[in-house]
Amino acid sequence: MAKTIGVTLSERISTGLVVDHKLVGPVRCFPEDREERDALVEMHTEALLETICKQIVQAADGETNLTAVGVALPGLVKNGVVEEAPNLPQLKGARIEERLAIQLRGHGIEAPVTVLNDADGMAAGLASAHGRLDSMIRVWTLGVGIGYGRYPYAQGVWEGGHSVVTLDEKERYCGCGGRGHMEGIMGHRAMRLRFLDMEPDEVFEAAKNGDARCQDFKRLWHKALAAASATSIHMAGPGRIYLSGFNVRFVDLPMLKDYMQQMVKMSPLQSYSLEIVEDSPEIRVIGAAVSAEQAAAR
Repeated sequence: MAKTIGVTLSERISTGLVVDHKLVGPVRCFPEDREERDALVEMHTEALLETICKQIVQAADGETNLTAVGVALPGLVKNGVVEEAPNLPQLKGARIEERLAIQLRGHGIEAPVTVLNDADGMAAGLASAHGRLDSMIRVWTLGVGIGYGRYPYAQGVWEGGHSVVTLDEKERYCGCGGRGHMEGIMGHRAMRLRFLDMEPDEVFEAAKNGDARCQDFKRLWHKALAAASATSIHMAGPGRIYLSGFNVRFVDLPMLKDYMQQMVKMSPLQSYSLEIVEDSPEIRVIGAAVSAEQAAAR
């Protein structure tokens, strides 16, 4: 039986023991208080790494014969180094795989550590939960930013949220500063910048009630998602595309499918599907563990 630890970082650290792709016991969360949204951002690098290590040790509950440890975080990770982490900037440049492995050995855990992007972890978790570990799947996570996850793992940057979906020179709302990005239209932060007088929920409610400006934006929002998805299909082929994250509530599937049909016209590429799924710590923890297990086997 493969015993792995899965860890995900967002506003909190979620950790769990996974045996044969199933959680054993509850997911542990730090901090426990959901209202402490800035706890991780306020930690310096050493403190954050020590906290992650402590959570892993607690989740292992004395089990030292682990296959692997997977840590999924919001950022660009290459060869175990966090090259960019806008939401956890203190991790930028950290050799996190190496440093966590050293700390864990001090607790008797010799398992290899794999660090990956959290959206890729989400994709692996969904593949496991839906019995699709033998298929390619993609997932868009619609939140503060836009995450793009792919399973199975493949070399690449995969910053799909920064797909260019418009040439409009005024579209400069993306947090990276780039023009025309999907995240600059769909990201929660970007929407708040665009509508300084309204929250995103109010924008979509107003669109439902007939406000012309908000209806135009709703169409733009869905066109951005369709364009980035269609580009992915034209590059990597058809398959299942999952939609997740706290802003997935804004998705109008009939509208999105209509735009997709206008953009994907080659018949061999039309066997894709779109599905809205729940985003949960359990799925993400399992995905981080599955990714680490597969990395250890390569």
